[in-house]
Amino acid sequence: MVQQLHPTTDDIFYPESDGKPLADNTLQFELITTIKYGLEALFKDDPNVFVAGDLLWYPEQGQPKINQAPDVMVVLGRPKGHRRSYKTWVEDNINPQVVFEIASLTNTIKELEDDKLKFYRTHGVEEYYLYDPNRAKLKGWLRTAEKLEPIPQMLGWVSPRLGIRFELVGSDLVLYYPNGERFATYLEIIELKDLAQQQAEQERQRAEQAEEALEQAEEALELERLEKQQASQRAEQAEASLQALLEQLKAKGIDPEQFEL
Repeated sequence: MVQQLHPTTDDIFYPESDGKPLADNTLQFELITTIKYGLEALFKDDPNVFVAGDLLWYPEQGQPKINQAPDVMVVLGRPKGHRRSYKTWVEDNINPQVVFEIASLTNTIKELEDDKLKFYRTHGVEEYYLYDPNRAKLKGWLRTAEKLEPIPQMLGWVSPRLGIRFELVGSDLVLYYPNGERFATYLEIIELKDLAQQQAEQERQRAEQAEEALEQAEEALELERLEKQQASQRAEQAEASLQALLEQLKAKGIDPEQFEL
């Protein structure tokens, strides 16, 4: 009798891609990357916050078909570093606490507000944020006990876990750091960097000009000092010459006072 072998959990294959693109269009891609890198910047000094974009998340060991790839996910309590996928049982059983989804034209309401919402609710997500740039719709859900309840008002909402604020400026999603600074796109960051470099160069040039002006002023003062010194020396020499002449006159029996000097 041949014994049938059952695969162990170590033998199970967990795909590292769901075969879907990160984004269906440039706007969706820009929003995903802006949020992802903005959150990385927010937690850059905390080594135990992991932020990922479009990374497959497997919440249950031995169940590779149970997975999602949030557009952006945040895991507080796990170290930074590169991963090929996020397996909860490998990560001290810590699930992502906050997830973001940016809708595309191919997404359905059922997929985003039913299937994914159910998945995130089942697997411990505390905050789920959904933005549809095509319809300028912003929604959010917050965990209450075992449920993810809709957030009644998202405009001005501040994430309990992240401390960031949500706004719609016109039809655009804008996120703000706790200090009030706005999340910037990659292009805006480059422009700010270029501006900072230009300002630094201008400050350097002003400092050089000020240093040159100071050197010129010091040279002028030194020249003035030398001129005064030379004038003083000439005056002393003239005085000495006069005294010598007076002495010569006295030696010849001539009274110098009879001359108007």
